[in-house]
Amino acid sequence: MKSKIISALKIILPLGFGVFLIWLFYDALCEDDKADLFSAFGRANYFWVFLALVFSFLSHVSRAVRWKYLLQPLGYKVRFWNSYHALMIGYVVNLIFPRAGEASRAGILAKSEKVPFQKGFGTILAERAVDVGMLGIICLIGLGMQIDKIDAFKMKIASFNSGEAGCGNSMIFSILGKVVTYGVLLGVIGVIILVIAKKSFREKIKTFVLGLWEGIISIFKTDGKIPFIAHTLFIWVMYVLMFAVCFYSLETTAVLGIDAMLAGFIAGTIGIILVQGGIGVYPAFVGLIVTTYLAPNEPGVLPDALALGWIIWTSQTLLMIILGLISMALNAKNVKFNNNELANENPE
Repeated sequence: MKSKIISALKIILPLGFGVFLIWLFYDALCEDDKADLFSAFGRANYFWVFLALVFSFLSHVSRAVRWKYLLQPLGYKVRFWNSYHALMIGYVVNLIFPRAGEASRAGILAKSEKVPFQKGFGTILAERAVDVGMLGIICLIGLGMQIDKIDAFKMKIASFNSGEAGCGNSMIFSILGKVVTYGVLLGVIGVIILVIAKKSFREKIKTFVLGLWEGIISIFKTDGKIPFIAHTLFIWVMYVLMFAVCFYSLETTAVLGIDAMLAGFIAGTIGIILVQGGIGVYPAFVGLIVTTYLAPNEPGVLPDALALGWIIWTSQTLLMIILGLISMALNAKNVKFNNNELANENPE
């Protein structure tokens, strides 16, 4: 009976968390944002939205496979599904706690595959460095395609008030952000005190840093350098495609070219970096840039341009939440089984 209750809770709790997460994002929207959202859904061609979700899913699969190439030189042959579940759960965690997803991803893999946290986290940092480089390349390409619109972009961005565009930044987001910030600060202070006071703790820190460094440089040691590069290119092609095909979901934006798509993609990425989950700001940034192409002399943001941002953000966020919840449920069931098998497969 107890085992049945525990099994049920492993499914119910992630689902409940997902419902809470969806409500949290919806509650963070003001009434105008909600009206734009429903209007966009009513006018969209869902074939293109579905195709974008397929591209998004393929990017997640490719990222999970790519991670395995960095873990192999560390002596860990990780199962694909454990890599994938850790990745998707990390995405969901990131929606609530900024930058906590990377740590949770390494922690989950430590439980399911016995990969030391510091080594797993080091490989994630290596991945991030590569992805920053890819984003920089895309930005340079996008900038080169639209030098003539720089002044127009500046005018649009100068007129943007992030507080008004993200009018629903709910108080709970602010509270969660402060909890994470102060928690990290107290954690750093605690670590410093322990490093000074205890020699044994200093040894643990040394071991952690060495493991972290080993994970970071795994990118240079992997035997699968070519597959790693291929997956990296594939991931970012999928990212751009899942954004670009959504332009065809609305008649007004379907006429725009690759230059507008790249500019919008870059703007949306910046929105996600600046604000947790991109809530409110992602659609606004995309809307601003797309409006520059649709009506460069028009003040503000056109409704269809803003609608496009909402279509992309909402569909991708919901997909991420759904896939993450499924991974939470499946990962919880598999951890015990995997741990029994790993005893004879991976090094201590």
